[in-house]
Amino acid sequence: MKVDTIQHKGRPAEILLVEDNHGDVLLTKKAFKQAKIANNITVARNGDEAMQILRREGDFTEAPVPDLILLDLNLPKKSGKDVLKEIKSDDVLKHIPVVVLTSSRAELDVIKTYDLHANSYIIKPVNLEKFSEIVSSIERYWFSIVVLPEE
Repeated sequence: MKVDTIQHKGRPAEILLVEDNHGDVLLTKKAFKQAKIANNITVARNGDEAMQILRREGDFTEAPVPDLILLDLNLPKKSGKDVLKEIKSDDVLKHIPVVVLTSSRAELDVIKTYDLHANSYIIKPVNLEKFSEIVSSIERYWFSIVVLPEE
């Protein structure tokens, strides 16, 4: 069995962005579009939709399995923490890395998300240039360095 990074596999990285703020969605897509590695971004606008996508339910039966989940904490319907808890307690989904990408600077949120097995916690910057730097770092680390399990 050959194990490689996403970059070496020669396919686009599949990203699930769980974000209800339209401006943040556009910003994230723009930053990833500038990335060096090809990627496809699927957007979930709330926690319930994220779980439907991940479980391939309803309208999402053809949804790709993400290589990485970018998760906001402040979501309608089902909170980001609840989504994280469901992902990490599901034997089929728990191997997918989850990067919490949120505006919350609350220490309790940081502690709670790591307790729920988040792989990273990143505070969203307000500056476009800084946001692009963060996305570039995420892209470089998760898709050029880290070896992720196959589906």
